[in-house]
Amino acid sequence: MDIEELEPTKKKKQLKDLDILSIEALGDYIVELETEIARARDKIEYKKQARKGAESFFKS
Repeated sequence: MDIEELEPTKKKKQLKDLDILSIEALGDYIVELETEIARARDKIEYKKQARKGAESFFKS
C-alpha cells in the first residue's frame, strides 16, 4: 500500500450556477457564504489559541 492511497482525495466543489438565481436568491447566497466564512475564521482563531497554549506548555 502506497502512502498516496492513505491521503484523502480533495473533490473540487461544484460552483453554483448564478445565472439562474434571482436577485433575492443571490443575496441569500451571499449571506450563506459570509456565515460560512465567519465560521471558518472563528475556527482558525480557535486553532491559533490552542497552538499558543500547546507551545507555552511545552516551552516550560
